[in-house]
Amino acid sequence: MLQTVFLRLLHRPKDAEPLDNEEGYLRRAAINAALDVVRSRQADRSVELADDDRGGGDGGSGELRQALSRALSQLKPRTAEIFTLRFFHGFSNPQIARMLGISQVLVAVIVHRTRQQLRKELGTYIGDKS
Repeated sequence: MLQTVFLRLLHRPKDAEPLDNEEGYLRRAAINAALDVVRSRQADRSVELADDDRGGGDGGSGELRQALSRALSQLKPRTAEIFTLRFFHGFSNPQIARMLGISQVLVAVIVHRTRQQLRKELGTYIGDKS
């Protein structure tokens, strides 16, 4: 992570204003790098539909697929589109933002809220107690 901080300093645009407070800049860059690591770890948590045997009954992952399909059908079309592009087609948030002509922040917010909503609705299938 330390390397990332110094690389960010090194790759600052040449025409950027000189730093008034180098220590403050490095401190903020270290915090941002740590947050990037935490976010990337959170994004990696997922449930594989094919390997999921929880959910009881004969269907296993088939029941989870049906429940997910029902939950996705209840979403607004744009929200479902963004979620599908992100998790079923593997596009990144910046790619989705460019495709749909919206900001990366909006994509991230929609993905986050949709994941929370689906986690609540599918909690019994994925073993989430919340």
